Amino acid sequence: MAYLHEIFNNPFARRALSQIVIPNCIIDNLKFKLRPYQKETFRRFIYTDTEDFEEKPNRPIHLLFNMATGSGKTLIMAGLILYMYRKGYRNFLFFVNSNNIIKKTQDNFLNYQANKYLFSNKLVIDGLEIQIKEVANFEEADLENINIKFTTIQQLHLDLNNTKENSVTYEDFNNKKIVLIADEAHHLSTATKQMEVFEIPSWENTVAKLLAANLDNILLEFTATLDYESREIAEKYQDKVLHKYDLAQFRMDKYSKEIDLIRSLYDEKERIIQALILNLYRQELATSNDINLKPVILFKAKRTIKESQANKEKFHLLIDELSPEMIENVKKTSTVDVIQKAFKFFDDQEISYNEITSRLKLHFREEYCISANNDKEAEYNQIMLNTLEDENNPIRAVFAVQKLNEGWDVLNLFDIVRLYEGRDGRAGKPGKTTISEAQLVGRGARYFPFTLEEGQDPYTRKFDDDISNDLKILEELYYHTKEDSRYISELKQALIDTGIYEDDENLETKQLTLKLDFKDTDFYNKGKVFYNKKIEKSYNNVKSFEDLGVKKKNYDFTLSSGIGRISHIFTPDQEVNGTSKMVQKDIPLPNIPQHVIRFALTQNPFFYFNNIKRYFGNIDSISDFIAKYLNKLEITFNGTNDRLKNIDNHDYLSALQGMLSSIETDIKSNLTEFEGSDYINDFVFNVFKDKEIRVPKNSVKADGQESVVADEPWYVFNANYGTSEEKEFVKMFARRFKHLEKKYSNIYLIRNERELKIYDKLGRAFEPDFLLFCKQNDGDEITYQVFIEPKGGHLAPKDKWKEDFLKDIKKENRTISIHSDKYLITGVPFYNNANENEFKKTLEETLVN
Repeated sequence: MAYLHEIFNNPFARRALSQIVIPNCIIDNLKFKLRPYQKETFRRFIYTDTEDFEEKPNRPIHLLFNMATGSGKTLIMAGLILYMYRKGYRNFLFFVNSNNIIKKTQDNFLNYQANKYLFSNKLVIDGLEIQIKEVANFEEADLENINIKFTTIQQLHLDLNNTKENSVTYEDFNNKKIVLIADEAHHLSTATKQMEVFEIPSWENTVAKLLAANLDNILLEFTATLDYESREIAEKYQDKVLHKYDLAQFRMDKYSKEIDLIRSLYDEKERIIQALILNLYRQELATSNDINLKPVILFKAKRTIKESQANKEKFHLLIDELSPEMIENVKKTSTVDVIQKAFKFFDDQEISYNEITSRLKLHFREEYCISANNDKEAEYNQIMLNTLEDENNPIRAVFAVQKLNEGWDVLNLFDIVRLYEGRDGRAGKPGKTTISEAQLVGRGARYFPFTLEEGQDPYTRKFDDDISNDLKILEELYYHTKEDSRYISELKQALIDTGIYEDDENLETKQLTLKLDFKDTDFYNKGKVFYNKKIEKSYNNVKSFEDLGVKKKNYDFTLSSGIGRISHIFTPDQEVNGTSKMVQKDIPLPNIPQHVIRFALTQNPFFYFNNIKRYFGNIDSISDFIAKYLNKLEITFNGTNDRLKNIDNHDYLSALQGMLSSIETDIKSNLTEFEGSDYINDFVFNVFKDKEIRVPKNSVKADGQESVVADEPWYVFNANYGTSEEKEFVKMFARRFKHLEKKYSNIYLIRNERELKIYDKLGRAFEPDFLLFCKQNDGDEITYQVFIEPKGGHLAPKDKWKEDFLKDIKKENRTISIHSDKYLITGVPFYNNANENEFKKTLEETLVN
């Protein structure tokens, strides 16, 4: 059964999506930078809204976004609200099944002082400043601003079916076009799953009735959980799922923590102490690397609030009684590798058992622990639980049963301790409790952002291919449980089903080592390798609009007039009166009244001085900007001779506003926050080192291709754990080595195990799979450094920018001298086994040149 989202998988749709520009009303008014998959979501929605295609949903539009926990669904909602406002919508109804999520979303949409507030401080659409207003019903709404009603689906259902004063009514939806936004929307399909008839009152039927009240109404549903196994759900949503970006893809794109299970025979007390030790280790390790982190632990009860409260009381007693001897006992008895690594760190930092005990007692004082189950302090708890990352939030431990399974946004949760035993699975399948536990783990797997160097993406994992790096623990969530092989098996299955977990038992660790003979070479010990860094984009050299990508042509503006004619169906069209003939006139901006130009600039926030100064660094004022840039432009006016003789200031203003909007669009479409720096270099021995990697068992990658590379001096590592395409490239290179050896010496092919990145002019990171080094035997004895990327044909279109980057590097053919040595930095287009001969020819031409 094909879903709506699958139409975007074909090359023609991909090409069409790539041409869609996300409008300024979204980009300018959201506080956070959009990730690639979020841009994809907006492009799909805009395409669906603006284009006609066979699978386009019928009105009233009903779409669902199936997006992973932590992927920023609420940011997508915010962007769509801005887009729909520009399309003429003013009224928005947000509903969900939980009061907790309502309060969190109100904070995200309305509280500009909150860290997770989603909008820019000032909302401007088409030159007009707008506000976001919360309303009790749509009779309070105005036509100038965004009006949002927040409610639970339960309350909405009651209000609509039991009308009372100031509540929303079905009539509100008959004469107003409204965007309905449903979060955690899987709760709205109960009637469908139970195959109930439309007439029976239910949450789902209430929403369906609201949507049908007006053909212009729109329903946008969001959920991380859609039951694709249910035939009824599949049929309902087949033509509605616009984007499926699930937890498995979210994890593969490195936006989540990795999950590890710490299972031991320890009793509850020792399991808690293990988690405390890891909590302190993470904080101290982060601090030593200039990362500000306050890690949080969640203590999970099985069923009841009473159990959770008892857990909290026992925990406080444990903290009171905690002693250096208890800490030392864990060191002596734990066989968990990361626990021993933590104690080694403490020893290296001279943090004694006494100091560990003292710090833990301080960090986990009773006032720094919170019960998520305490309804008496629900409002306070909600604030604290949704701001755990804030510097002024002291909470270290959270005690909960089920309340945090949905709608909880937390980045700095690193340990979940299961304070109960037993299982509810049957026949090897996870039970409801285990599935619920896996879903909770998924919520806690949101990545804690940090950077270690300038230009690094703070929101993605950094150590997947450096598994021995101590900092990898900052990218991992540990689930602590009692050893129980049947339960662990069921939990693993539940985690795998969510997409957030890959079982270590399906992976094997490989030792990738540089050959000893290679380590003895001059090239390894004295040679250089060249790469660049991601740096903030500099606009210091901008001298004209063309430098920022503005089109090199006049802005075209047609003057308003009464010119018209009648088109007949069966007879020739009415002739155009000679005096009504359209002509053109170019008017330089210096000939337009300066006060009109200034006023036009004030109507567009992009051209406020504080903003344009960033891109035009050599201006000192708006007058300077007009003199140095705008006055070099012309506007082409279209109109009759009479109309062109009578252009007034209003005409000039309209033309200028259009021209400025066009310039803004051109500049923004070419803007980038970062760019690649000039080349820098380092010694080969500093860049390429021995390392451990993990590969799937019994996979193509698990074969190290030792029969081809183990005894070859030109291949510097002991094995090649690459893809099938990479292995085909290495086999081809082995066949061509004798040919290269006639002209070159010091020939070394190095597989880049994510040790080296290069950045293009837009600041995009590229990790070429191989670097080839070889030195001319004759002439200038130049050492070539060639970037090489084998790529399967099915992946080449997606990564076309990388191939273009390699071509740019080849075109530049940069030569760099270091003392008496000369290096030529170059690249070649993708290697593909199907076009191997073409690659061989290009590589040989590259080395000749």
